[in-house]
Amino acid sequence: MTTIKVSNEQEIINRLASYIEKISSDAIRNRGKFFVGLSGGSVVKYLCESLPRIDTEWSKWILAFCDERLVPEDSEDSTFGVYKCQLIPKTELTESQFVVIKQGVSADEAAKDYTEKLKLAFGGDDFKFDLLLLGMGPDGHTCSLFPGHPLLEERSLKVAAITDSPKPPPARITLTYPVINSARNCLFAISGAGKAEMVKRILKDKEDLPAGRVKPESGSLYWIVDNAAAEYL
Repeated sequence: MTTIKVSNEQEIINRLASYIEKISSDAIRNRGKFFVGLSGGSVVKYLCESLPRIDTEWSKWILAFCDERLVPEDSEDSTFGVYKCQLIPKTELTESQFVVIKQGVSADEAAKDYTEKLKLAFGGDDFKFDLLLLGMGPDGHTCSLFPGHPLLEERSLKVAAITDSPKPPPARITLTYPVINSARNCLFAISGAGKAEMVKRILKDKEDLPAGRVKPESGSLYWIVDNAAAEYL
């Protein structure tokens, strides 16, 4: 694991741009495609500022979601909806490059459908992302994997449904740890004093919290934290 401390949020955005440009370039050069998993929350803001400035072959990108809420695309809670409005117009990406959830179905059906869509995108059952861009909630959750939830122990499903999310909206789909921890790179981007205590509990105290369970088996793990979030490290 590599912890990168930076001065402020703008520096997080700068570092993200640098890492994503390098990782995408390596993936495209070595395998012809770049598979990236996106998160919502503050990560959206960072990516919408950092991605438009990088030099990459946009047509080689395939973008999926680490988790997604079961809401229409035009809802402010739709992670894809936010990227559609705020990122696509700033880059050469197209909507067809995003793996999106099926609308108007149950969480279980959406999870099964998303699994099939990922199989199609990856050309098989091995969902090996080049990069997962992750956030962390104030309770230590990442993706839609929450403290104390049974999904923390899910090992058979690659994409799981959740209908009792403690953070609204309650119905979502999420990648599970077998997929997360098979990624080539996992990167957390964390800022603000509000996250400082949780950053300490995970990185320093090594508490068993969802974000702390992200440990790529044969990949790299990065935490980019600004000074406010790293206050207790």
